[in-house]
Amino acid sequence: MIDTHTHLYYAEKFPEGAVEAVDRAVEAGVGKMILPNVSIDSCEPLLTLHHLRPEVTRVAVGLHPEDIDRDWRPKVEDVFARFEGECPVAVGEVGIDLYHDPTFRIEQMDAFGSQLDRARSINLPVIIHSRNALDETLEVTRIMGAECPPLLFHSFTAGVEEARRILERHPDAIFGINGVVTFKNAPELREAVKELGLGRIVLETDSPYLAPVPKRGKTNESSFLPYINAKVAEICGVTPEESEQSTTALSTRFFRLNSV
Repeated sequence: MIDTHTHLYYAEKFPEGAVEAVDRAVEAGVGKMILPNVSIDSCEPLLTLHHLRPEVTRVAVGLHPEDIDRDWRPKVEDVFARFEGECPVAVGEVGIDLYHDPTFRIEQMDAFGSQLDRARSINLPVIIHSRNALDETLEVTRIMGAECPPLLFHSFTAGVEEARRILERHPDAIFGINGVVTFKNAPELREAVKELGLGRIVLETDSPYLAPVPKRGKTNESSFLPYINAKVAEICGVTPEESEQSTTALSTRFFRLNSV
């Protein structure tokens, strides 16, 4: 299995050690973990963890929308400079988040567009964070037009209508499904997963958040990925082995992991 989105490098969430969390994931059957950057401060712990376990981790470079303010341009430059020579497999996580504070809505849209353009110029796919901002997200990607890089909608927790809107604009988009799919209060997401089918789905934990049932209430980690895989398999009417094979193959293609 591949965890396409995990923040195991958050030291305060893993006081016993991030390396140990990576090793537990490997023992649970997770062969690769994608570590997306979020801020300037996260660059160092992320890259440190990657260097300690380079055989099973890969990195993505970007500035999270909640870290965007009026002075976002030098921040983006700084983040991308720190990842030079680190062979990132994607730009991410980047996007638009208006859930808590829409103050920098325009700046977030501009920063997202800038990072999409960087991804296009260096031929990398993009991990999108979009919360309470699908209209704005699709407006920015519309401006990119045919030059828009491949897109992964991380932590997709919406329903069928939203999935259809994304695919109408981006027919090749794929969707990251995490522990929310196991929650009792997420029937709309399960309907969307059923409609999307395995061919458009990859697995993620979004560790340390959103631990799946039966681990709710605990700090989420990549070793919990099998619970998500089992629920996706159940929804799609296949075995866990078939779900693992499909999601792993799609993740490998999307991130070009065989060439890294």
